[in-house]
Amino acid sequence: MDWPLPIRILLWPLSLLYGWLVRSKTISYRAGIFRRKRLRGAVVSVGNITVGGTGKTPMVLWLAEKYLRDGKSVAILSRGYRGTGQSSDEVELMRKRLGNRVRFGIGPGRYEQGSALERDSPVDVFLLDDGFQHLQLARDLDIVMIDGSKKLNGEWLLPAGRLREPVSACTRADLLVVTRTTEHTPGEAQQTFYAQARLLGFRKRHSNEGVLSVSEIGPGPFFSFCGIGNPQAFAQDLKRWHVPVANSRVFRDHHKYSAIDLEAIGTDAINAGAVGLICTEKDQQNLPEFNAKLPIYIALIDLAISSESEFVASIDRILAGRRSSLS
Repeated sequence: MDWPLPIRILLWPLSLLYGWLVRSKTISYRAGIFRRKRLRGAVVSVGNITVGGTGKTPMVLWLAEKYLRDGKSVAILSRGYRGTGQSSDEVELMRKRLGNRVRFGIGPGRYEQGSALERDSPVDVFLLDDGFQHLQLARDLDIVMIDGSKKLNGEWLLPAGRLREPVSACTRADLLVVTRTTEHTPGEAQQTFYAQARLLGFRKRHSNEGVLSVSEIGPGPFFSFCGIGNPQAFAQDLKRWHVPVANSRVFRDHHKYSAIDLEAIGTDAINAGAVGLICTEKDQQNLPEFNAKLPIYIALIDLAISSESEFVASIDRILAGRRSSLS
């Protein structure tokens, strides 16, 4: 967390306790004190070691599309963080992208959710969303996402800092994917790849129009708003995509927008001279049916992975080796 230094110092003893608990849990699983549970299908985990957005959901979508092209049956296991019932904003985003081509198991007990899906019909590949710290479920491949625009050296553990685990935990990963830079390599033992958010286009809310390009949504300027884990990254992406932004407003991650929120956003946008609003797909899941004062454009993205063929080959090689050792 980005606390002022005095508050971080006050929270430091709690970070020490948190770090001890995290290390104890990891050691207990490694030593076999706690037993991991294994599903019949292959399990590919996508996670990170920090709070905030690192690109986990786009990576899960990328992997789902890869395995669907390979002719595999795919299921996604997610705890549905800050959601209600059997869903969350991130789960709804994935459901809208993937439709009924993929099955979902939502809840804190990922093994139980996966087992229930397997009782219905076999699953070739489970994608474990935000799974790096969920050690209870055995996995065949661990992919860890790192936001390369934020330095991890010297960062503190929760609650004083942003780290969910010490940086050394990256050594447990099979592959590291660094987003938003090509210069940050936190691990030495693993293969490291690089990725950036790629703009697919914009979808106008409450419209049957297809996906629109930057030129098709008009010259702007626009007013951006978001309630995601890394709002600075969204602002940087809009700049990189040459989307003119007059001003912006940021809300906490997973923010559920109210009609009052949209009214205030619209007012701020008009005062800034904006002709439209722009938000992320994740924000779209949290918007009320209330119509804003200006049209809302949803930014649609996927991941562009450098050395993609090598990345795919590494995934397939590691997964094949792990699965063969179980048979």
